Amino acid sequence: MSAFRIALSGDFNKSDGSPAYPMFDLSPLENAADVEVAYVDPVDGRMTAASLADFDALILLTPIFDADSIPQDGRLTIVARFGVGYDTVDVDACTKAGIGVCITPDGVRRPVAVTIMTFVLALAGRLFDKDRLTREGPAGFAKRSDYMGLGLVGRTLGSIGIGNIGAEAFRMAAPFEMRHIAHDPYCNPATADEIGVELVDLETVFAESDFLCVNTPLTEATRHIVNAKSLALMKPTAYLINTSRGPTVDQAALLAALTDGTIAGAGLDVLDPEPPSVDDPILKLDNVILTPHALCWTDQCFAGIGASDVEQVLMIKNGQVPPHLVDKGVAASSAFQARLKAYAAG
Repeated sequence: MSAFRIALSGDFNKSDGSPAYPMFDLSPLENAADVEVAYVDPVDGRMTAASLADFDALILLTPIFDADSIPQDGRLTIVARFGVGYDTVDVDACTKAGIGVCITPDGVRRPVAVTIMTFVLALAGRLFDKDRLTREGPAGFAKRSDYMGLGLVGRTLGSIGIGNIGAEAFRMAAPFEMRHIAHDPYCNPATADEIGVELVDLETVFAESDFLCVNTPLTEATRHIVNAKSLALMKPTAYLINTSRGPTVDQAALLAALTDGTIAGAGLDVLDPEPPSVDDPILKLDNVILTPHALCWTDQCFAGIGASDVEQVLMIKNGQVPPHLVDKGVAASSAFQARLKAYAAG
């Protein structure tokens, strides 16, 4: 068989050709026998079929990969997303073509959980309010009694979703002695029990949480799962935290809830749309902490994500099924199995 060819979407490089994320260690690919690595640029934010011909694998950062991105030569076997979100990839089209789509839960579990706890602590302590007060000098210090924070002991930390990241956030929050609740129709009750989380219905998680985190992938079922009706169930002292995907929240409804005092505030690492317009009214609110879908971005986070992608791509080269396929059913498809058999045979 010819060399195993791996494409990386062009946005892994800066405009001058230097690596955008040098902590992403490509040496295991570069040092592997019979492996070629090349950068492939998207066109108008989308990977093209013609540019991916003769490649076995694609490691994908931000471009879209849809049905029109699938090369006709039948060689591409895996699309490895750099992260855990896969809403930019047409997974169904990939499965029909016998192409696996994998993600990197191990790389983001701890970094995103840290992001959630960063928001919880900053909102509870009114960190940004107090930063602004301090910058006002004596006048700000005189107002500090009006900006009392919220103690965490006995408060309720809630989550919509208790998967990889949600479970890690609850583990990290354990020393704060909060009550832990979550809504997740797919969670095994024994798993929730093991980490001290009470499973509740969706209405209860909105009504009883003091800090409510969104930890669910974006699907048609979860789009706008946070909306005007559900926000109205929340306490006026409660905070919403979203580190998943912007469209899981109806942003117009959230803007109204933040403006009229339905809830106390929010911590948002994701928005709808991204990036927002500079005149988006949510950017003007002082009861929201905003970050550009990047609060978890650290050297360790990107190193871990990259290592997971590299490992899974090399598993394909060795004829093995990677562990983090989005649609695990693709592993049984005849096209996928035939390619793995050919790779294993060398």
